[in-house]
Amino acid sequence: MSHNHHHHHHRVAILSSHISPVMASEKEAALAATPSDSPTIFDKIISKEIPSTVVYEDDKVLAFRDITPQGPVHILLIPKVRDGLTGLSKAEERHIDVLGRLLYTAKLVAKQEGLDEGFRIVINDGPQGCQSVYHLHVHLIGGRQMNWPPG
Repeated sequence: MSHNHHHHHHRVAILSSHISPVMASEKEAALAATPSDSPTIFDKIISKEIPSTVVYEDDKVLAFRDITPQGPVHILLIPKVRDGLTGLSKAEERHIDVLGRLLYTAKLVAKQEGLDEGFRIVINDGPQGCQSVYHLHVHLIGGRQMNWPPG
């Protein structure tokens, strides 16, 4: 009886580990993240203290490859100066230019990456939006067929 129970439990663990460890850990990270103005890992990526694969950079925006890609192409675009823009819900009128620049840059990077068949732009906000880093970032995902509705 106990042997049988143990075997069943083991099978369940294997099945659940195959669902999507990346998605689960990202959600866990988002739920564990505290919305704040504290420095984030992105500060170290901007300063080049932490290496990243940069695909675009100008004076305002940095774009680099996501380390846990959700498609053949998955790039994060961030403002170099956060200026209180920890998330989209914290946007002020002064952020209009940088928000527009992030989206326009996403289009340039998508073209550079050859995403001629389309792509998806995602901005997560807050715990329920699965935001894990409190420095506004735009996800550019492409190279595969996306689905609707998103998860």
